[in-house]
Amino acid sequence: MPNAPTPAELPLSDFRPRSMLRVPTHPVAHPRHPVIDLHNHSQWGGQWQVTDVPALVDEMDAAGVAAMVDLDGGSGARLAAHLERFRGPYPSRFAVFATVDWDHALRDEAFGERLTRELRQALDDGAEGLKVWKDVGLTRRTPDGQRLALSDPRLDGLWATCGERGVPIMIHVADPMAFFEPLDATNERYEELVRHPDWHFYGPGVPRHADLIGDWEAVMARHPQTRFIGAHVASCAEDLALASALLARHPNLTVDIAARTAELGRQPYTAHDFLEAHRGRVAFGLDDWPATREDYRTVYRMLETRDEYFDYSPGQARHPGLQGRWKIYGLDLSSEALAALYHETALTLLPRLGPLH
Repeated sequence: MPNAPTPAELPLSDFRPRSMLRVPTHPVAHPRHPVIDLHNHSQWGGQWQVTDVPALVDEMDAAGVAAMVDLDGGSGARLAAHLERFRGPYPSRFAVFATVDWDHALRDEAFGERLTRELRQALDDGAEGLKVWKDVGLTRRTPDGQRLALSDPRLDGLWATCGERGVPIMIHVADPMAFFEPLDATNERYEELVRHPDWHFYGPGVPRHADLIGDWEAVMARHPQTRFIGAHVASCAEDLALASALLARHPNLTVDIAARTAELGRQPYTAHDFLEAHRGRVAFGLDDWPATREDYRTVYRMLETRDEYFDYSPGQARHPGLQGRWKIYGLDLSSEALAALYHETALTLLPRLGPLH
């Protein structure tokens, strides 16, 4: 064959094998039960990611999504803009969570009180929960230069306020476990981390994945009346035994499956058993914006069918190492587990969104 590269000359980034498997496929255009997407976004880096809300609602309708949570509400004028854009014209379709201004607050030694006041005002203004990003605990620093741990007692006012007001906290504690490992030939997310070197957290002074989970557990134990939603299967999607242990130790914990299709779908038996065993404690989330019907349908196919060896994302065909070089399998969940995952769990946290139509 002329000009064919030898094996040593073919870069891994150019390797796009076509599977020769011929197995049954069962695309899922519409979920078996109505869906509440508990984890999605509308704004990033100060820019609106969702600019056409009616078009988004059309995509939700096509995908069987009854309601969605916008996690980017902020506070003050920003929160007002989010409420006006989403909940105002579509009150039954959207809830908006607050975020607080860590940059501003952490210039002051009294940052805990400042953050708590900001949160209380945001809840008074219409926010229905609090979103906490991974930078709190991982990269944020106190005014004296120390790492701001989630378990820092100066943050207790935030957690207690949500408990008092009966609103949940969506918290992204840590990234995939491979992001905390050396970036070498053994790292299964090597290609992804090469594309995004700022996602790699390894080295002196960087907390380990287990450290971040431990700090968060201390918070949940201190605030048993506060409902926490552990984003991305509590940041433990690669270790569902650990996620199960967290759920067992902390009755105030719910987890979502947002952006973890690749992880759950490569362990179909373990993930099936996990989701069946923890009905009522696991919620649906997509974490892909602007959300499209095809993004949702990939997740539905994983959850509802017994399909084998398919892409975990519509973008995987273009980027085989998008998250990792593997395929996924269907979990074949029961109708009862699907109903709990798709909307019943979310309604225990945000009952205003029911009844669904």
